[in-house]
Amino acid sequence: MPYGSVKTRLIVLGQTCLKIPLTFLGMLFGASIGREGPSVQVGAAVMAAWGAWCKKHNFAFKGMQENDLMAAGAAGGLAAAFNAPLAGVVFAIEELGRGVMLRWDRQILIGVLAAGFINVAIQGNNPYFSGFHGDELQHMLLWALAAGLVCGVAGGLFARALYKGAAAYTPQKWRGWVRRHPLLLAGMMGVLLAAVGTLYQGQTFGTGYGEASAALRRMYDAPPAVAVGKWLATVFSYWAGIPGGIFTPSLTIGAMLGQHIADIAQLQSGANVVVLLCMVAFLAAATQSPLTAAVVVMEMTGGQNLLFWMLLSALFASQVSRQFSPRPFYHAAGMRFRQRVQEEYAAERRQEEENKAV
Repeated sequence: MPYGSVKTRLIVLGQTCLKIPLTFLGMLFGASIGREGPSVQVGAAVMAAWGAWCKKHNFAFKGMQENDLMAAGAAGGLAAAFNAPLAGVVFAIEELGRGVMLRWDRQILIGVLAAGFINVAIQGNNPYFSGFHGDELQHMLLWALAAGLVCGVAGGLFARALYKGAAAYTPQKWRGWVRRHPLLLAGMMGVLLAAVGTLYQGQTFGTGYGEASAALRRMYDAPPAVAVGKWLATVFSYWAGIPGGIFTPSLTIGAMLGQHIADIAQLQSGANVVVLLCMVAFLAAATQSPLTAAVVVMEMTGGQNLLFWMLLSALFASQVSRQFSPRPFYHAAGMRFRQRVQEEYAAERRQEEENKAV
């Protein structure tokens, strides 16, 4: 977006901070959402507001543009959300810097790392998913490619469904009604969420942290097709418009897919390694940011010894995902929002000109 009030439209500090209680309420009522989306947006809003105040009083950040400040805050929010400082830096470079001119000064990278390190100092240096222990399996290349293929297809369809929205999957004659009644659509999505959650005894509600953590510790008995249920629950939550992120639910969907693959292959001792690969692969497929996916899961699980295979699965899954969702989800959604804002401003200008003519 161009510099000015339009650029900061979605990160007005007071309005953005409402996402904190709204995300909490969404999780409380069973929506399949994560906390990292609001963490990224709130981080960007806080840093933009702090930077504007500092520049106004000639305190700091004099040479930094709004894009730089927003990227630093957003990446810091991700680093703090997952207790993963390095993942925050990679996320800033790979995802936030894609197609945008950013100047990676020392101040930005130091700020992102500082956010993660401060969180470590407060909460302790504990992995987000603790208790994972796994080593390379036999035929590890085949496992990595299988995880990338399955999760690449599922993640590509997932990103496509999120981007298209509910209206795209309804009959043509009802699409206008769906777009004009967002509250009724949200109510319908809530009913579907409740139905899916009831069918799977609550295992599709919330972030899915418990299920993913149990699968990584080889303590999860996945019900049949629960990954499909979690996939649907996350899509329904997004279509309902509930504030929240897709990172943690994507990791959970990947973990459930990995458990299904291990069960089908009757893999016993190394099932959690397949779960780990599928977590990385599905997140990479959903976001098409393979480096971020591999690094964030490595830091969240402490699985540094499997980083090469995680990168391989992530890269393969990202390529497969592009066959179903050609553009990365975040950037496709951002371009759609930008187009909508431009149309709104163009309509306002036309109205102003008509008023002047009258």
